Amino acid sequence: MTEWLVLFLIRLVQGVANILFWLLLIRAVMSWFVQGNYNRTFHDVYRVLVQLTEPILAPIRRLLPATGPIDVSPLVALILIRVVERVLVRLLSMLA
Repeated sequence: MTEWLVLFLIRLVQGVANILFWLLLIRAVMSWFVQGNYNRTFHDVYRVLVQLTEPILAPIRRLLPATGPIDVSPLVALILIRVVERVLVRLLSMLA
């Protein structure tokens, strides 16, 4: 594989991981305020974040034991995203 393609793939993996990381983090923080906030724009943004991140969080929630009102699936997802990113980058680096 050519070096430029490997570098492109590494940057792509890092970019996607960063976007997912920030979407999950913003969703987690917004979830603390969504109940008391009646701003329509706030709820619209939150709904879009839920639609984008729920495919990642739902499988994690099914695997985790119930922890009551605290949802730890975003924390697990954030850690998994970084681990998968590092593994993929390392594997791609070996191809260069």
